[in-house]
Amino acid sequence: MSATTLSPSGLSAADAKADGRIPLRGHLRHTGALVRRNLLWIRQDPESMFDALLMPVVFTLLFVFVFGGSIGQALGGGQDGYVQYVIPGMIAMMSMTLSQGVGTGFSQDFNSGVMDRFRSLPIGRGSVLFAKVSVELVRMLFATTVLMIVAVLVGFDINSWPGLFAAVGLAAVFASSIMWVFLTLGVILKNAQSVQAMGFLVLFPLQFGSSIFAPTASMPGWLQAFTDYNPLSTLADAARGLMVGGPVAHDLWVTLGWSVAITAVMAPVAIHKFRTKS
Repeated sequence: MSATTLSPSGLSAADAKADGRIPLRGHLRHTGALVRRNLLWIRQDPESMFDALLMPVVFTLLFVFVFGGSIGQALGGGQDGYVQYVIPGMIAMMSMTLSQGVGTGFSQDFNSGVMDRFRSLPIGRGSVLFAKVSVELVRMLFATTVLMIVAVLVGFDINSWPGLFAAVGLAAVFASSIMWVFLTLGVILKNAQSVQAMGFLVLFPLQFGSSIFAPTASMPGWLQAFTDYNPLSTLADAARGLMVGGPVAHDLWVTLGWSVAITAVMAPVAIHKFRTKS
């Protein structure tokens, strides 16, 4: 009997090449089955949707009623003017904040042994990750729907439905790219708490060092330079232009450029780390 060559991850050499022999139709079928599995898991554990349900409500009410008066006066429109300013930014914030969940969930699946089971099956390794991204996008769209319902209740005027859908679509594209970063963290870090802590260190400066919650004109020069290159600023400004009115093209293309670049770099890294994790 011939010896079986093992890869560093403990898989046979034949298993390590399995992805290359699975046709695109097979990858799509595997991804669809895993998406269904993850959605069924959410149905069995509805508490996993609490963050997507409550976060838009809490943050919208907090920023509109606590900070809306003072920041709105600075904008020259009072609280009503601040509602029109901050809601598009909140869509950008949701895209980033909820993306962190894919990393913590992925880490929990590894520690519970679920991923070992998946990697023992004859399925595309990338399909597991694409399924995770797809389900998190569903959660993000659910949170965005809740956000817009609350936004209308506090006085937001939807001036352009096509602009609203375009802004949500742009946020989904950006969120899908950021999810690859958190998937990588979910693979290389030991537990969900570590992923969450690292995610906080990434999210906090990007969210508050941006134009999501307030204009950047009053910020120090060095911080304004940071916000100019912050993809959350360009996403928030693009969403604001699409939904409320104003310049769109520059911020739109910069956000799409960031999304493509992050995905191109991090998706192969995440898939490679998943295949070779021991």
